[in-house]
Amino acid sequence: MSVVIFPNPEETSEDGLLCVGGDLSVETLKSAYGQGIFPWPQEGYPLLWFCPPKRGVIDFSELHLPKSLKSFLKKQKDNYEVKVNFAFDQVIDHCSKVPRPGQSGTWILPEMIEAYKEFHREGFAHSFEIWQEEELVGGLYGVLVNGVFSGESMFYKKTNMSKVALIETIQYLEKKGFEWIDVQMVTEVLESLGGKYISRKDFLGRVRSRRDLSI
Repeated sequence: MSVVIFPNPEETSEDGLLCVGGDLSVETLKSAYGQGIFPWPQEGYPLLWFCPPKRGVIDFSELHLPKSLKSFLKKQKDNYEVKVNFAFDQVIDHCSKVPRPGQSGTWILPEMIEAYKEFHREGFAHSFEIWQEEELVGGLYGVLVNGVFSGESMFYKKTNMSKVALIETIQYLEKKGFEWIDVQMVTEVLESLGGKYISRKDFLGRVRSRRDLSI
């Protein structure tokens, strides 16, 4: 299967759509993320690839924990265990079932699930998991290509556990030398934790000045 040759990521439509078609092979995904591009499938349409005019990021130096969340973390710290890449398949399966406000379905379609499971097996997709008494209660998965970690989706089965997963992910990455995380879109939850939008130009500058970091 041939690798998709992407157009210049700075030359997109107004909504950030870069191109249509291609595949979700490991090499294609690796090429896309390495250029700041990500797939955003929609059921009934060919595969869509985006590099939006504004990109969501969290700079670790600007991470903000609301008082209520700080209190929750303090109370729960000894009541959960963090695991990395222990149950990637379960995490992405749970993420695919998260209800999306204003949407009838999910962008994590079956072909995406299978592609990212393979991407994980090849060492590019990772999961951060929150466990309580052998139960997976929250987590997130993301992609690491060329020293840039892109968070893809998160879920929770118990209150606040997706936020805990994100915070634990950030703390883990920071210890590894990372300074920021790509979150693509800034939701209300991400904004409350310090998420912000930067211009595509600034984001692609960060991608191009990447460091050789690993998990």
